[in-house]
Amino acid sequence: MTQAVEVTRVGRRGQIVLPRDVRYALGIEEGDRLAFIVQGGEVTLRPIKTTLLDLRGSVGAKAPQDFEAVRASVKEAHAKKVARGPG
Repeated sequence: MTQAVEVTRVGRRGQIVLPRDVRYALGIEEGDRLAFIVQGGEVTLRPIKTTLLDLRGSVGAKAPQDFEAVRASVKEAHAKKVARGPG
């Protein structure tokens, strides 16, 4: 795997520009979503190519599912996890 180092600046409003070579290497296009994962004083940037909606229906269910209720439950569980903090 080839490793590349690219440098960019943070703008006044916290905006950054992803260098062209990085966008091409990761297949990132305008409007794509990105995840910033902060761990141990470092940030990992990952493109989000699929969403929960993209995966809807990919797993068989025995009965109709209330997608909004599932989504609300996941959001609540995530909020509790974030409120507990790291660890």
